[in-house]
Amino acid sequence: MAGSGHENGAVSIRPADNLAVFEVSKKPKKNKFALGCAMLASLTSMLLGYDIGVMSGAIIFIKKDLKISDFQIEILVGVLNLYCLVGSIVAGFIADWIGRRYTILLANVIIFVGSLFMGFSVNYAFLMVGRFIAGIGVGFAIMGAVLYNAEISPASSRGFLTSFPEVCINVGILLGYVSNYAFSKLPTRIGWRLMLGAGATPSIFLVFAVLAMPESPRWLVMQGKLGEAKVVLEKTLDTKEEAQLRLNDIKEAAGIPQDSTGDVVVVQKQTNSNGVWRELLLHPTRTVKHILICTVGIHFFQQSSGVDAVVVYSPRIFEKAGITSSNEQLLTTVAVGICKTIFILVATFLLDKSGRRALLLISTGGMVVSLATLGFSLTIINHSDAKLTWAIALCITMVLSFVAFFAIGMGPIAGIYTSEIFPLKLRAQGISLGVAVNRVTSGIISMTFLSLYQAITIGGAFFLFAGIAAVGWLFFYICLPETRGKTLEETERLFGNLVGWREVDKKMKEDNTKGTTHGQEASDG
Repeated sequence: MAGSGHENGAVSIRPADNLAVFEVSKKPKKNKFALGCAMLASLTSMLLGYDIGVMSGAIIFIKKDLKISDFQIEILVGVLNLYCLVGSIVAGFIADWIGRRYTILLANVIIFVGSLFMGFSVNYAFLMVGRFIAGIGVGFAIMGAVLYNAEISPASSRGFLTSFPEVCINVGILLGYVSNYAFSKLPTRIGWRLMLGAGATPSIFLVFAVLAMPESPRWLVMQGKLGEAKVVLEKTLDTKEEAQLRLNDIKEAAGIPQDSTGDVVVVQKQTNSNGVWRELLLHPTRTVKHILICTVGIHFFQQSSGVDAVVVYSPRIFEKAGITSSNEQLLTTVAVGICKTIFILVATFLLDKSGRRALLLISTGGMVVSLATLGFSLTIINHSDAKLTWAIALCITMVLSFVAFFAIGMGPIAGIYTSEIFPLKLRAQGISLGVAVNRVTSGIISMTFLSLYQAITIGGAFFLFAGIAAVGWLFFYICLPETRGKTLEETERLFGNLVGWREVDKKMKEDNTKGTTHGQEASDG
């Protein structure tokens, strides 16, 4: 955070000058241990990306081999997201029970089994069973990776590290597209099964990679394991002093007295998570209501803008644009994957410099223009008997533009933002709720896109997505505060007034500036 690194959030209030002196003397830098942990945790998310990418091409061959309808294709593609809903909700309980690390490990085991089922499918019903198992694992993977990365990351680079799951999803999508093209040369009945079954291979290696990760320090504190938590904090932060300050904040957020300094302390625990869900959904405070609105809104608009329609059905979109060869459709789809991956990598370096809010607004604005122009080009092509090369080129350009703008902001920020804004005791369930909204919306889009464009034309479908994205831009501008550089505990202070958060943010910046100035004067004296 510019000018401050202290954690005087809603759960922790300390004099600003002490930490300001500390912050002036320490320049934020990328912590290699935290970087390694975030990368390992995020690799599981690559399997979701692979499934999304590989299914876009596999459905061409599945439809031919199993003789299924477009409606069955929609269900096959989109249902994984609904199963992911179940997985993400269950993972919220599991992550608080067995820890963030073992939740990610369990995700890999489940995805491995699901991929094997899909690879050995003999009919549509067997394939759907594999989709169910894999969907549960994907829900575990997304929730676990985002939660773990948020809790292991220093405030100065949390955007960079928490964006890794989205980066891995995009790498997975690209690998799925490449797999489509590579296996498309094989006999139909073998090719699509290898495309889907190949997703099991990475899971084997990822199980062992996860075992090399430490547990989240925030989860360790909630278990009363203060000694272990301090060791992890000292590795992921730059100095022991900073680690102690962060440990004090987490203890206070978890309701542990500051005078409890043993390596292991007794923590009053709930016997189950029902109390957390009641506090989150039935009796939320004003702050939690604001957080819930932002969480549901950002995840809804991320998916309802039609990104899965573009990513999963890109071969069908290019077919409607006039590219008739399946080989050319798959090659063009690979270009989409490359573009999306490049821009998500660019986004990782901008998140902690430009901020979440600015990137989100730029990203959403670009998506609106790209979707509207894509709708225009597809409508022109649809109403023309001749082959319009310029319209085809414009269509391809706008698909690439859309995924680029999505990747630069909306894609990574939805997960990052959600992981930053929930209080500690509500964080696991809050993130699982965000994942649930995300996957349900994605599932609805995936399961209805073919029917939608048949009802209102493919151009009309993208005009509709452009309108939804425009409403999302207004929502983000009005309701979402900036969280860049603020600690997880400090971020809570920004919420509680849906449209009046700017005054709180302004006051926090003024207090931080005064604290830094005071600290400099004290050090000079």
